[in-house]
Amino acid sequence: MQVNNVFEKVKKINKYNQEYWSARELYKLLGYTEYNKFLPAIKRAKTACINSNQDVNLHFAHVSEPQISRNQYGETKGQILSNYKLSRYACYLIAQNSDPKKEIVATAQTYFAIQTRRQEIQETLIEDQKRVYLRGEMKVHNLNLAKTAKKAGVFNYGNFQDFGYMGLYGGLRQKQLHKKKRLKKNEGILDHMGSEELAANLFRATQAEAKLRRESIFGQGKASQAHFEVGKKVRQTIKELGGTMPEKLPTPKNIKLSQKRIRKLDS
Repeated sequence: MQVNNVFEKVKKINKYNQEYWSARELYKLLGYTEYNKFLPAIKRAKTACINSNQDVNLHFAHVSEPQISRNQYGETKGQILSNYKLSRYACYLIAQNSDPKKEIVATAQTYFAIQTRRQEIQETLIEDQKRVYLRGEMKVHNLNLAKTAKKAGVFNYGNFQDFGYMGLYGGLRQKQLHKKKRLKKNEGILDHMGSEELAANLFRATQAEAKLRRESIFGQGKASQAHFEVGKKVRQTIKELGGTMPEKLPTPKNIKLSQKRIRKLDS
């Protein structure tokens, strides 16, 4: 068996179909004789994780597990042991912060670096596909919203849109949001939204259109207020679900880059 495959062999999958490695198995593979001697490497890796603005609890899940022993009568549970369920990224950081004199550590560094990069590329592609799809949906539904708003007596569509944004973004108007995202004058707000933020705005647009139709709302003021209420309701729902407020979500690069990566993959 190749050394690289050793790390893959001890990989585990939880009930949510997420992969992880046990720290109490990994320390032996990395050539440590005792778990306690391995803990400083974990501590340094956790610090590196925090410095990279990553959720340390997501990558280093601390657990307490009973020690399992086997005899002729089956399995028995012994003392409770402290352990970590480690993500692939956590394993990569641990390998980077382990004893470089150990040959197996150098192998682990290469293995987890390559695998982590592959995972990042896959996650980027998934996000690209979601962004491109949702951005396309926003174009369609913004046109539908504009038509419905016009029939509802809206003559200043920019102001009408402002009210929707203010409801969703806690009072921020389009210009303020544009400034907050640090976009250039010719850059569109929607082209610099991730999939989560686009999905929130798509829900705002579709529900605002539905509300105008359903309640036969007419007049600039009433329509704008309705748009504000829909945006505010979407914001409240995000809050109740424990989500990140849309104005605090990261601002990705122009969606044209996502489209380019997808075209490159398809070619």
